[in-house]
Amino acid sequence: MIKVQGLTKRYGSFAAVKDVSFEVSTDQVLGFLGPNGAGKTTIMKILTGYHFPTEGTALIDGASVQEDPVEVKKRIGYLPESVPLYGDLTVDEYLSFIADARLIEAKERKKAIQESLTACGLEHAAGKRIETLSKGYKQRVGLAQAILHDPPILILDEPTSGLDPNQIIEIRGLIKELGKRKTVILSTHILQEVEAVCSQVLIINEGRIAAQGSPEAIAGTLKGTDTWELILKGAELRGIPEKLSRLDGAIKPALLEPHPEGGINLHFSVQSGVLEGESIFDWSVQEGLKILGMNQKKLSLEDIFVKLTSEQEEPRI
Repeated sequence: MIKVQGLTKRYGSFAAVKDVSFEVSTDQVLGFLGPNGAGKTTIMKILTGYHFPTEGTALIDGASVQEDPVEVKKRIGYLPESVPLYGDLTVDEYLSFIADARLIEAKERKKAIQESLTACGLEHAAGKRIETLSKGYKQRVGLAQAILHDPPILILDEPTSGLDPNQIIEIRGLIKELGKRKTVILSTHILQEVEAVCSQVLIINEGRIAAQGSPEAIAGTLKGTDTWELILKGAELRGIPEKLSRLDGAIKPALLEPHPEGGINLHFSVQSGVLEGESIFDWSVQEGLKILGMNQKKLSLEDIFVKLTSEQEEPRI
């Protein structure tokens, strides 16, 4: 559906995007994750035909951004970070204007507007002036214009920026529903956004791809650690570190604390993927220990993000 190869964008001597390549298949929600200024918006503007790349190619549903930008624009719906709305128009007047701009035939216009209003939960707001709407509903209007011509691809730049928690939940839910029948790319610097909405992640740092794939797959390629927390009880609790060494030699030093209700809290770390809960349970039986509680903390998306974006290149001038 989307194929990007060797994409580079320079502004004078500054390279905002550097040799980026990726693909997005049908019915997939891809999250561009990266710090502010990483190059997310620049890539999106290239994909939507607003900018041309300095080097490389971008194909949208088979159409080239460089060679056929008009065809590309027909196949995408775009929600920029700052939605260009006309506050003095009502919602349906604004969508009618967008329908004109999109060259939707007159006989199809009413149906298209109604379907986008319904999809975005705007039926009761159709006759209201846009300037009277909350920011969350203005963002819904922005999404409605993006899907008005029923494009197979949606590109959303920071779709929940500036919204309150309730509005964020609403917009995320709407994006997930749209992702069931469309290819969606969204950019964000909010980790929870990606975890809540996206099936695939592309982490961008300083204009380059730092990692791509599912959060689980990315975590699997990093040398991270899993942290285990156990509540143990037994007749013989002394010598736990020695007992722990018999579980796995790769375990990092353990922390022991008394548990308020008796027994001990045991904390230890081990390389990701080395241990499973079943192995720990078998070990406790062999050592005459009872497990009253067990919790595993894997390498999180936040851990991955920090690990991949902590080493910065030379500061920009």
